[in-house]
Amino acid sequence: MKRIALVHDWLTVYAGAERLLEQLLRLYPEADLYAVCDFLPEAERGFLGGRKPETTFIQHLPGARRHYRRYLPLMPLAVEQFDLSAYDLVISSSHAVAKGVLTGPDQVHVSYVHSPIRYAWDLQHQYLRESGLDRGVKGWLARYLLHRLRLWDVRTANGVDRFVANSRFIARRIHKTYRREAEVVYPPVDVARFAFQADKDAYYLTASRLVPYKGINLIVEAFARMPDKRLLVAGDGPERAKIERLAAGRPNIELRGHVPSEELAGLMARARAFVFAAEEDFGIAPVEAQACGTPVIAYGRGGALETVCGLDAEAPTGVFFDAQTPQAIIAAVGRFEREGAVIRPEDCRRNAERFSTQRFREAFTRVVASLETAS
Repeated sequence: MKRIALVHDWLTVYAGAERLLEQLLRLYPEADLYAVCDFLPEAERGFLGGRKPETTFIQHLPGARRHYRRYLPLMPLAVEQFDLSAYDLVISSSHAVAKGVLTGPDQVHVSYVHSPIRYAWDLQHQYLRESGLDRGVKGWLARYLLHRLRLWDVRTANGVDRFVANSRFIARRIHKTYRREAEVVYPPVDVARFAFQADKDAYYLTASRLVPYKGINLIVEAFARMPDKRLLVAGDGPERAKIERLAAGRPNIELRGHVPSEELAGLMARARAFVFAAEEDFGIAPVEAQACGTPVIAYGRGGALETVCGLDAEAPTGVFFDAQTPQAIIAAVGRFEREGAVIRPEDCRRNAERFSTQRFREAFTRVVASLETAS
């Protein structure tokens, strides 16, 4: 019987990468699971199906539960300590270090890459600024450690037999970083969980963790200048206080905080449009909105260009804006209100179904089967 190992970066929250891991666990129920550390809350562990992952020494370091990312310089060493020599097939789900596990010449290693390590490559300068590490001795130390991490990251790409990217955008990033081709298999979106609704209310919706790169502040600033348009903001995070200040005194902007998934699906279904300002590798939320039959107003870079069909498409599902500024968002909302009648809820739903869980399972299984046949 073929032995399979699944390697994940770290388990701390049930988010996009964990949804993909959930499907891999269902595809390969006999597989053993490995992760750098596992601090998943008990309420979010259901998708593991009772599995207890093998972890590394990072799990036991001081303060790791809350500050595991501070141990990033040690994670390459940690992930190399997994002894995977007994496995025939190794599948890594990687946005940081999981792809760096050690495998032998008779093993097949398929790496599903959500992104090469963002904060070590093209987003390094943004990461250093946001972390307050763009100056001083600590800044130079951080730069040196990221330099070493890049060298390790490129070297370990040679241990991967097949790269799989979650979008064409990430496939280009993989080629730029590792000079390797990647097959695109879009991540699974549970489209069936979202009820289709053709009739819409008058409000706009954005939903995200409130962190800087998501651009929620830009959306709020834009709607603060459009007092006749109602905006609901769902989500929580470190930027919440800043966004509350921006929305203060604006009766057309309502901050809902954390919204349970079922309630959020209902808000998506009734929204006039979903507004999305981040440059994401893929971006699940715009697909979920379209699954409800809701159009998307999105920043026209990254994965959104692959998941949303602009007004010039045969069956449009949204409107793009070309700059991460309040002015660009205001212009896009105006264009949506002038020209958005051509967007049909049925086309939004049909487009979202391209990214269903079943499509993912079929496509990923084909990739693995083609490798096994070749070997």
